[in-house]
Amino acid sequence: MTLKVEVGKKGYIIIPKDIRDLLGIKEGDKLILNVYDGKIILEPERKVDINEILKRLEEHHAKISSYAKSAKLGDLLYSSLEEEFNDFS
Repeated sequence: MTLKVEVGKKGYIIIPKDIRDLLGIKEGDKLILNVYDGKIILEPERKVDINEILKRLEEHHAKISSYAKSAKLGDLLYSSLEEEFNDFS
């Protein structure tokens, strides 16, 4: 998506509402401004909720732990990939 915006007094620009809505940018949010290869890149600053990350890691660990407990060395010795994929046809 390409839009043209005008630079106002003191260098202000207005980010159009459609773009703000698309990116979830709200009043008071912080943006990161980078200059790269002669271009200005604005990105929303994303805050990381460490508790949410830990919760998701624990859920993922529980999920993969159940697989690891049920699988044993040699379980797939006489299986072939073709047989595995035939179940999906």
